[in-house]
Order: sequence, then C-alpha cells, then structure tokens
Amino acid sequence: MSKKPPRRTAERILEVALDLCNRFGMTNVSTTQISSEMGISPGNLYYHYASKDDLINTLFDQHEFSMLAVLNTSDLVRDVPGAWQFTQALFGSIWQYRFVYRDLNHLLANNHRVETHMQELLAHKKAALLEVLVTLQRAGTLQLQPRDADSLAASMVLVLMYWLSYEYVRDPRQALEPDSGPAAMQRGTVQVMALMAPYLPASSRQQLDELVVSQMNCPASLPSAQDADEGRQAWR
Repeated sequence: MSKKPPRRTAERILEVALDLCNRFGMTNVSTTQISSEMGISPGNLYYHYASKDDLINTLFDQHEFSMLAVLNTSDLVRDVPGAWQFTQALFGSIWQYRFVYRDLNHLLANNHRVETHMQELLAHKKAALLEVLVTLQRAGTLQLQPRDADSLAASMVLVLMYWLSYEYVRDPRQALEPDSGPAAMQRGTVQVMALMAPYLPASSRQQLDELVVSQMNCPASLPSAQDADEGRQAWR
C-alpha cells in the first residue's frame, strides 16, 4: 500500500492556524504561536503567507467557498427535511470556521476584504433562504404571505450569523471547544427551523416536531464535507 504524500507546508499552516483561531480567537493567536505549534521558523511561515492578514484572508476564502457550495443548493430544497438538512449544512460550515463569527466585529472593523466579502455572503444567505421559503410556499409546505417571506428570511440569517455568540455567552469556557460543536449547531438548527413553525400546516408541523425529537434523542454530529455532498445528491 503506497503512502500518502506529505501535506505541503502551506496547507499545514492553514490547518494549524484554523485550529488555533477557532479555539482561542483570531485576536489571541499570533504568527509566532502558529509557527511554534508547527515546529517551523517564523520565516518559513512568512515565506508562504506574507502576513497574518494574508493567512486570515485565505482561511476566510475557504469559508466563503464552503458556504457558497451549500447556498447554491437552495433550489434543491423541496420539503421540511430538506430545509433541515440545508440548515444543518450551513451550520456545519459556520462551525468549521467559527473564529470568523467569534471575531466578526473585529474582522469587519479591521479587514476591508473580509468586510466586503461578508456583506456579499450575507446577501447570498438571505437570497438562498428566501428561495427556500418561496419554494416551500408554492409547494403548500408553508402557509406564508409573500410580504412575510423577506422578514422571515432575514430572521433566519440573523440566527445563523449570531448563534455562536449566543452559545459563547451561555458557556464562555466550553462553547467553542471541538466537543461542543455538534450539540450547539443542533440547537441552532432547531432555532432556525422554529422560525418557520408558525407558518407550517398541521402535517408539515408534525413532520418538523418528529425531526426535532429524533435529532434530540440521538448523538449530535456535524455533517462532514462528504455528508453534505451526499445530501445534495439526494435532494436531486
């Protein structure tokens, strides 16, 4: 059996930087700490990434790509289980790059590139969720007036954007630790879907209630990239 080729240093730097930023916050992690964690010199790190901003921008690009890959499947959502799976996948990307949402105000104030791209991503999120709502309304799954769809989509985006902040206030010491992610994102998914609940007819509401019970009674897990891809294929 042939050995896998060693990962390139640039990729390892991104992995270590992401792990440290997710656990301790971007503002609390320096390039010196990243290079020390890897056992390389700061000069080696700067050979691949000219500055900390360069490193953060690359990580944000990865998050943006991951998020857009999910958002671009919004036209495949046809029912309540599909909306649940779609929301789970969004939270999966948010958790994977949770430092962005933990340090969002700092990033927006100090990184123009992240500021402009996050505004575009915000618009994509709202448009995708609005498309989901309109599709479900046309299918009879949602009893929603067109004038209410825009505000409901905005409320769903709001929960997605700031759910990690809520979790962090609840438990500052553990909320962003790796083991806390699945349960936290599961609670977030329930909260986003709960916003739709008042607009669901009886049969769809029962379907949602059963989903909540089944998810809460089984071990929480975050969808992997492979799970998300398989889910997108299933929606087709």
